[in-house]
Amino acid sequence: MKIDERKGDRDRADLELSIIMPCLNEAETVGICIEKAQRCLVALGVSGEVLIADNGSTDGSDQIACQRGARVVHVETRGYGSALMGGIAAARGKFIIMGDADDSYDFTALAPFIEKLHEGYDLVLGNRFKGGIRLKAMPALHRFLGNPVLSGIGRLFFRSPCKDFHCGLRGFSKAAITALDLRTTGMEFASEMIVKATLRKFKIAEVPTSLSRSGRTRRSHIRSWRDGWRHLRFLLLYSPNWLFMIPGYILLLGGTVFGALLIGGPLQIGRLGFDTNTLLMCAMAVLIGFKLIAFATFAKLFAVSEGLLPRDFRLDRILRVFTLEKGIVIGLGFVLVGFALLVAGVRYWQQYDFGAISYPDSLRLVIPGATALTLGVEIIFASFFASILSLSRR
Repeated sequence: MKIDERKGDRDRADLELSIIMPCLNEAETVGICIEKAQRCLVALGVSGEVLIADNGSTDGSDQIACQRGARVVHVETRGYGSALMGGIAAARGKFIIMGDADDSYDFTALAPFIEKLHEGYDLVLGNRFKGGIRLKAMPALHRFLGNPVLSGIGRLFFRSPCKDFHCGLRGFSKAAITALDLRTTGMEFASEMIVKATLRKFKIAEVPTSLSRSGRTRRSHIRSWRDGWRHLRFLLLYSPNWLFMIPGYILLLGGTVFGALLIGGPLQIGRLGFDTNTLLMCAMAVLIGFKLIAFATFAKLFAVSEGLLPRDFRLDRILRVFTLEKGIVIGLGFVLVGFALLVAGVRYWQQYDFGAISYPDSLRLVIPGATALTLGVEIIFASFFASILSLSRR
């Protein structure tokens, strides 16, 4: 990462604020944004710098930024997140405000962000829906579907207070954000910042901000469906409970309860009749449900050990109770029950001299037996794998 050093106040290490703008071919607007940010610093009496995190511009954006008095950091690894991580690492301010260099955000209106940062908030997000979205500033797909849906999912999954997950204008404490160990290199960087800050109980605030139509004439770097999927994928991967655990419990409990009713005989609900075919589907639900719960446990153990998610004390308590040894005992219990049911099925077949039998009756023994035996084996090996993931390591 190369840094184009500038002289003057910007070389001091005790600046209060760094205004960072990720930039990739923004020659048409980067100068305007820098000028607005500089005017804001002077108007508010804040000691600060304007820093351009250039991500490989070929249109002279970096030269324009230098000429306008900004400091330029050249970030070689491509991606919105990469550019911002490079800028954050190079920033000299105690606080940072980031915003796009396409003149869609008003860099003269940063006072609400700075006020909240002075009040002790770790992360201050702009909310474009409260501050106003100008005509044609945001595509209808983003305004009425993408942003509301993804922000709603983020609030549901992580109990985040943020209502505009994808606003690019946001401020934060450099120390706090550095402690989050942000890693994503693409557009999902915006979601990662909010999710990790929420999980680590950071003090978060939202302030109204306006969004204007960008001043560029070239095509936007944003690809709606691709970037939307990357945000959704990130939210799912960072929430093992919603991705694995909750669907797993629904399948496991539903399959167990409904299957138990069918073991005693056919079930009639109105015109609908349920028998061994449904029992087989219940067995499938039980096995899939357990696998999903196991995946949730594995994912959490791995994520916590790698620092991707904060420590989950509820999971710690569960693992202290359900040790490897107890998992083996429970698994062997299911294996023995399953084996006993299969033996009972063979004995039932023996009553017919191993000839033609009543399949519904025999399957009420064979299906639960095979399910219990399979589940027991899965419990044993899942317990071993969870123990491997729980091993202390450097």
